Amino acid sequence: MSQPKQFATYPSLRGRVVVVSGGASGIGEAIVEAFAEQGAQVAFLDILDDAANALVARLSGHSVKFYRCDLLNISAIQQTCMQIAEDLGTVDVLVNNAGNDTRHDLETVTEEMWDGALNLNLRHQFFLAQALLPGMRAQKRGSIINLSSIAWMIPSTDLPVYVTSKSAIIGMTRAMAHRVGMDGVRVNAVLPGSIATERQRRLWLTPEYTAQILARQALKFELQPADVARMILFLAADDSAGITNQSFVVDGGWV
Repeated sequence: MSQPKQFATYPSLRGRVVVVSGGASGIGEAIVEAFAEQGAQVAFLDILDDAANALVARLSGHSVKFYRCDLLNISAIQQTCMQIAEDLGTVDVLVNNAGNDTRHDLETVTEEMWDGALNLNLRHQFFLAQALLPGMRAQKRGSIINLSSIAWMIPSTDLPVYVTSKSAIIGMTRAMAHRVGMDGVRVNAVLPGSIATERQRRLWLTPEYTAQILARQALKFELQPADVARMILFLAADDSAGITNQSFVVDGGWV
């Protein structure tokens, strides 16, 4: 019988206040769970009430709190961030995770679709960071991790607006990192490849598509949300204190 895998514990994360956008399901859910298991105080934002409440119940005994927040509403983002600071104190870590990779054809994109996709996949990341950075800069410590994707590196052709937003996140990450580094705040990006979330399995991961993905990856197994979460833990912890302005690919060697 194979032995269970043992993964790292980060003492610097114990008690730290962590905010995760889109934390109720998929990769976000794994991120919330990973930080909770490290002893962090986790606040996650989402609009999926049932999934969010189920996650809080499953992680009972840990410091996990759900804040309902429509990330398309900048005022709601700002108010929610103020409430989190009031409830938990200064935020130490922000994980900009929320996004939507619904497939779409270049020919069918409308102005409304363009604005909606960029607002969800890109805009909220900037304004969440803007709202939480004053506290981080004041305490001279903080880590922001922005979720991009390898979709713009492959490149993918069946979701052009999503690809546009995910490539823009890299530029935003670099600009932020240089602006706030003098205050001890680090900003990095994580670029997942094909991750076998429940949504991906339900909508796109057919046996045929899975076989194509594995053929392209150097590692011949399906990556799980926890594989991404463990990279994010490292970038949030003091173990990565010398790392900022960087992009980290978690894709099994696809790109």
